[in-house]
Amino acid sequence: MTKKIHQNLIFNPKGDDDVAHRTIIKGSTTGLFQLNATKYPWAKQLYQVMIGNFWIPEKVSGLKDDARMFKSELTEEEQRAYKGILSFLIFLDSIQTVNLPHFNDYITSPEVNLIISIQAYQEAIHSQSYTTILETVVDSKDRDEIYYFWKTDKVLLERNKYIGQIYQDFIDNPTDKTFFRGIVANYLLESLYFYNGFAFFDTLVDHIKMPATGRMIAYIRRDELTHVTLFANLMREIQKEFPSIFDEKLIREMMKTAVDQEIEWSKHILGDRIPGINGRTTVEYTQWLANQRLEMLGLAPLYADAIENPYKHLERLQDLESDKSNFFESTVVNYTQSTGMNGSWDF
Repeated sequence: MTKKIHQNLIFNPKGDDDVAHRTIIKGSTTGLFQLNATKYPWAKQLYQVMIGNFWIPEKVSGLKDDARMFKSELTEEEQRAYKGILSFLIFLDSIQTVNLPHFNDYITSPEVNLIISIQAYQEAIHSQSYTTILETVVDSKDRDEIYYFWKTDKVLLERNKYIGQIYQDFIDNPTDKTFFRGIVANYLLESLYFYNGFAFFDTLVDHIKMPATGRMIAYIRRDELTHVTLFANLMREIQKEFPSIFDEKLIREMMKTAVDQEIEWSKHILGDRIPGINGRTTVEYTQWLANQRLEMLGLAPLYADAIENPYKHLERLQDLESDKSNFFESTVVNYTQSTGMNGSWDF
């Protein structure tokens, strides 16, 4: 029988906050946020970046121009893709906002608890950003259709059900296996599922279309890169501290499933109807990205031939803080174990 994993106590007088005894999961802390001594230096660094990334969608200008452009310059195929991709992104950020606290209930490192809480806040901001886009760009009569597109689109429904069920299985039966499977699903969601959608919006911008939406997506992508890094580090800590829980075979199987799903969905919603995107580039980009994400975990690639990103324009469209974006795309932040860190968190 798979071992149950126990939720953290709100306050545990018998707990031990000593860094030498701290573990990423299955620890026994008091429940206090003791942040003067931390075990995981990457968490402190991510905190600084995540806080520095603060933004709100209401401050992104130009959406009214996008509304005009949506009606006058986007083709019917581009309008359909715009709405369908928004529907999927809305689902992803909605489920993340709700589910991240469930994972946090089992993390026994306050510095990691802190940045997961920030991530949950950022996911809520992303949800608000999609609301802002819908309120400004899309006709009011189409908004419910976008929110509930999965009710009429079988491919999207199956995607949503797949990830939703993995999370629900963990909530209903929190074991080592369902927890790790949920963590892997989270990593795949953050690191793979968003990105063909992001590439679509970037491609519109590259064709001088929907620039304000593109800016909003750039802010969202910048946040998501920190989330990818967070969960890559978390999984590698589990691999180091609890090797019996870390399951490379499961990761590779789930990555293959995610790639197949992402390709099917992207071909379905984008097809060969969008200038700059086609079935071939969708396959090449998704497989290339999967290899990049496996590399962040120190794992071998799944797709030997996928060695290059086919979307050359994406590098040109990195936001102004491209040093951050490139840094997080290519590596896990300072994956160096330490027994402690001196100094404050520079609040």
